[in-house]
Amino acid sequence: MYELVDIGANLGHPSYKKDLDDVIERSKQAGISKLMITGTCEKISKEAAKMAEKHAGYLYFTAAVGECGLDYNRNFSPQDVQRDVFEKQLDIACELGRPLFIHEREAHEDMVRLLSERSEKLPSAVIHCFTGTVEEAEKYLSMGLYIGLTGFLWKDKSDNGVQAGLKSGKIPIERLVLETDAPFMYPKVNDKKLPVEVRESISEHAKTMHKFASFNRSLRSQLRMRSESMD
Repeated sequence: MYELVDIGANLGHPSYKKDLDDVIERSKQAGISKLMITGTCEKISKEAAKMAEKHAGYLYFTAAVGECGLDYNRNFSPQDVQRDVFEKQLDIACELGRPLFIHEREAHEDMVRLLSERSEKLPSAVIHCFTGTVEEAEKYLSMGLYIGLTGFLWKDKSDNGVQAGLKSGKIPIERLVLETDAPFMYPKVNDKKLPVEVRESISEHAKTMHKFASFNRSLRSQLRMRSESMD
């Protein structure tokens, strides 16, 4: 049985309102020993704090800055606005000494620049749900950051992405952290594009837990699936 820590799950998401206790119980059955709740706004952050208090010793709500960062793929806000807001968030994290939970999509150069400008005061940080190249991962690692791995592992079909970094050992296990990002980043275990050796390495227990999830709602039980696919 694996003992796993999920560093990022959105338990405040509306899809968990009706069966949250059952979801938490199944996550324990999947081998998760600790689960960090992600707060996406003030309201959900307050709810997350209450959840962690109710399930003390299993659910945790850490006072970190984030999720914050830059997303040049979807560009929900203009890039100059993203940079301006992110810089303010970085300065808060540096001032308070709080860890950073960072989102980065196709914004590697600007991310490296902004973080490097604060390197002397930069607290511990993880690049959440990493989707970049091996070279980008190596750069983040050289800066002392951690790499967050989600169900994107299953979607990555590039020759120089997450899978390549794991296989080559260029993303070392000691700098890797696992996260479901539930209810997002669903791992499609029956995908015919998955290598045979990966499909065959998934245990029956993991497959049993997987049946409770769907594309619309990934669960903490999927963390076992993701860890087994890395073996």
